[in-house]
Amino acid sequence: MLSWRLSNTMEAAFCVEALKEAIDKYGPPKIFNTDQGSQFTSNDFIKVLTDAKVDISMDGRGRYLDNIFIERLWRSLKYEAIYLTEMSDGFKTRRVIDDWINFYNKVRPHSSLDGDTPHEACWQSRKQFYNMGISPCYKEQEQAA
Repeated sequence: MLSWRLSNTMEAAFCVEALKEAIDKYGPPKIFNTDQGSQFTSNDFIKVLTDAKVDISMDGRGRYLDNIFIERLWRSLKYEAIYLTEMSDGFKTRRVIDDWINFYNKVRPHSSLDGDTPHEACWQSRKQFYNMGISPCYKEQEQAA
């Protein structure tokens, strides 16, 4: 996960902020896939993607299986962090989610990545990802050099 925000509304602004942060930090992807939620079909969200020359892909209405990878991530977050923690306020909720995302990205090995973490896999294969049009960690690596 490259960037995230938490909101108690269905407004698009928090998603637009997260999208801009991810693009600024990691560069634009070749393609961006979402469901048809109002946040993702808003003019502001679409404009960020089109301005960055990103191809837009949207799942069929009500077809969660079209984006099964992100659905699996949400399931893991819920069962490994959210449901196990009493969320007393928004600050605690943000902290729990942030801690879990850091764990997921940088500590937890993934069998689909041959036991690497997403962070390790990204750095190890940055050129391969970049050549496929997926640029996470490539832009960050260029800036660090």
